[in-house]
Amino acid sequence: MTLTVRPADPRSGEGRALLGQSHALLSSLYPPEHNHYLSVDELAQPHIDFWIAAAGDQPLGCIALARLGDYGEVKSMFVAPAARGQGVGAALLATLEDHARAHALPVLRLETGDDLFPAHRLYRRHGFADCGPFGDYEPGPHSVFMEKRL
Repeated sequence: MTLTVRPADPRSGEGRALLGQSHALLSSLYPPEHNHYLSVDELAQPHIDFWIAAAGDQPLGCIALARLGDYGEVKSMFVAPAARGQGVGAALLATLEDHARAHALPVLRLETGDDLFPAHRLYRRHGFADCGPFGDYEPGPHSVFMEKRL
């Protein structure tokens, strides 16, 4: 499989489709007050960069980087179920990290679900370690917080 990761508009058809799948999954796992995903329109803000990974014309995953001053936050990381385990998540993270470094962000942070174990393994393989809540997040029963120094 030849994989490409390219900048995209979260409001595009493929962006909406991937984000819709992601939001549906998270909504099925966690109560609304413990879902911290951004809406499609929130992801289209100027300080947020969004990418889609695709094989040919088939979108397989997405990721966003919120540039928040002295750190970047990984948002909307999602890989379609049929594409998991094929390097899509790693390619998305690598693109995001390169972009964060180009913007001189010293650290990346993220919040993910407590039982999204494949995501935890992916992040740890890429150098992320557990940390406490950051930004506007508060500790919660379903949140795992991680960070990586760049």
